[in-house]
Amino acid sequence: MKKLSLVICVWNEEENIKPLSEQIKQALKNIDFEAIFVDDGSTDNTRSEIKKINDDRFLLVELKRNYGQSSALQAGIDQAEGEFIALIDGDLQNDPADVPMMLKMIEEEEWDMVAGVRANRKDGMFLRKVPSKIANLLIRRTTGIHMKDLGCTLKIFTNETIKNIHIYGELHRYIPALISLEGATKITQVDVNHRAREFGTSKYGIGRTTRVMSDLVLMLFFKKYLQRPMHFFGNIGIFTLAIGVLINFYLLVLKLLGNDIWGKPLLMLGILLVLGGIQFITTGIIAELQMRTYFESQRKKPYRVRRVIPAKED
Repeated sequence: MKKLSLVICVWNEEENIKPLSEQIKQALKNIDFEAIFVDDGSTDNTRSEIKKINDDRFLLVELKRNYGQSSALQAGIDQAEGEFIALIDGDLQNDPADVPMMLKMIEEEEWDMVAGVRANRKDGMFLRKVPSKIANLLIRRTTGIHMKDLGCTLKIFTNETIKNIHIYGELHRYIPALISLEGATKITQVDVNHRAREFGTSKYGIGRTTRVMSDLVLMLFFKKYLQRPMHFFGNIGIFTLAIGVLINFYLLVLKLLGNDIWGKPLLMLGILLVLGGIQFITTGIIAELQMRTYFESQRKKPYRVRRVIPAKED
């Protein structure tokens, strides 16, 4: 097994491949490593530039089309065999020279993850820095993961930690939250170098804000209700159903007293609340059955054991 697997996702980064590969070789010259380039459907000469590296420590994973960063990261992680697995951007903004320091930290101090913090970020203020700060604040408040820079790709994990999660959709921003859901609590961060982009164009923009917010709602659900979805849907359903029943009971009393209730908006509301409550409760039951199938069909445990220590008296 290699000491370190480096996963690098690239999409139309042909000018960055050669200098990045040279920097990786220099930075990791004393480390037994493999570097996995995942080409996420590039339309330029990125693949050709990777093949020119001509070093058996470098591996190219070609995806059939552009799947997005999360899927590309997962493809690289699936191929990685190192004792430790590091993620790094392919645009030269992350510095490979920081990896040995982070590897030493995670190995000697036994962390589950060491994450980079872009201490002196070289990005635009209004289109990159400000939205990133707002997103980091929301994610910290919602997930309880108190990290300064959740958007920095440069991170290093133990093999077991990162292999225990699956990254899909656009959940690469929430990797710390995902691993914490799987029991990884030993998480730290360290300042790393960040460089301005020299070649190519940025793949990030203000348009990703809505996707971040959507994923944030999903992560909130994962954190609180992943193993007990009935508590979420059932509570809403019972509350909604109870209000609907009360409204309909009130209207029934009015009807018995001789009042005409047909066509009243309150009647429509009462019927909708009753039906909605029944649907929420039914959804909760179905979600519970799916969770049981998920755990039992794959023999997954709803908990993670760090280690078992014999109990003995002195």
